[in-house]
Amino acid sequence: MMFRCLLSLCCLMLIMTGCARYADLPAGFRAEISASPVVNQEPVAVAPPLLGDLSQANSVYRVGPGDVLAISIPGMMAQKAATTEQPQGYRVYSSGKVLLPLVGGVEVGGLTVDEIQIHLQDVFKPFVKEPIITVEILEYKSQPIYLLGEFLQPGVQYLDRPVSLIQGIALGGGMSKAANLRGARVVRANNILPVDVFELVYRSDLRQNVLLQPGDTIYIPGNEQQNVFVFGAVTDEGPIPMLNGRISLLQALSSAGLGKSSYDASRIRVIRSYSPTQGELLVIDLRKIIAGEAMPFALQNGDVVYVPRSGVGDWNQALSEMLPTLQVFSAILQPFVQIKYLTDDDN
Repeated sequence: MMFRCLLSLCCLMLIMTGCARYADLPAGFRAEISASPVVNQEPVAVAPPLLGDLSQANSVYRVGPGDVLAISIPGMMAQKAATTEQPQGYRVYSSGKVLLPLVGGVEVGGLTVDEIQIHLQDVFKPFVKEPIITVEILEYKSQPIYLLGEFLQPGVQYLDRPVSLIQGIALGGGMSKAANLRGARVVRANNILPVDVFELVYRSDLRQNVLLQPGDTIYIPGNEQQNVFVFGAVTDEGPIPMLNGRISLLQALSSAGLGKSSYDASRIRVIRSYSPTQGELLVIDLRKIIAGEAMPFALQNGDVVYVPRSGVGDWNQALSEMLPTLQVFSAILQPFVQIKYLTDDDN
């Protein structure tokens, strides 16, 4: 009986304590949480390149190394065919020369078919009376473009005329369902062009339809592997994989090892890429998220998160601190980050 009395007294005390704790909160009380922890956001754009006009482009093909030419010289070729098998064509060597009977190496690199015919007439005059020479291109192999990634027919294509970006994409036979056009890029001489392939393909923005040049690479990544990047006051700087295409700021920072050193939680910086020409700079107050005063902040594929070790002023100062690390990881960052912040051009 005494045990039951003591037990009842303890339960009563607990109930009274709980009631006293929340007695000041009216029925139906709701705590308001701000919609976003974003302190500041600033859209950023990159000027598109000058658009090459296909109608005014030089449509005359100039021969280069790798091309194969059919050269016909009546008289001389007939005499040669009687003793040896007629060659299928004459390949242009890396020196820009073709090796021809009687005359040896002849420079043809950089010349048009008409210019080669005139040049060969002068070369063969000492051997053939009034030579009438015809030249044709059998194989176009000197002006390659490279189609990499999620093309149905990736590989090397060779230009035989002026080709625009949309025509170059068509040479790849279309794209797979896993193609990520927002991350697609055109690389020229180790630099990424400020071209938005998504806008060109899906919204017919012809301002993006640049004229391709020999050696250009069109790369279309897939959607399978998506990452965000965390730099600054964390243990492990670099890419953080997104699980099923989703990850929050707190999750990414936790994966990178936040809290092992001092940092400024009130000014977390995020560089967001929407395309190679469009992006956004965001400042996040992480304290509001931790305190439950703001909703979790969802990151997007390619986001660059920078955790400052101390108070950082404006974005110029933040970017100057980020730049050395961005350069280390430049090859795997989104095209917008590379074009806007990692090129020599003053954007």
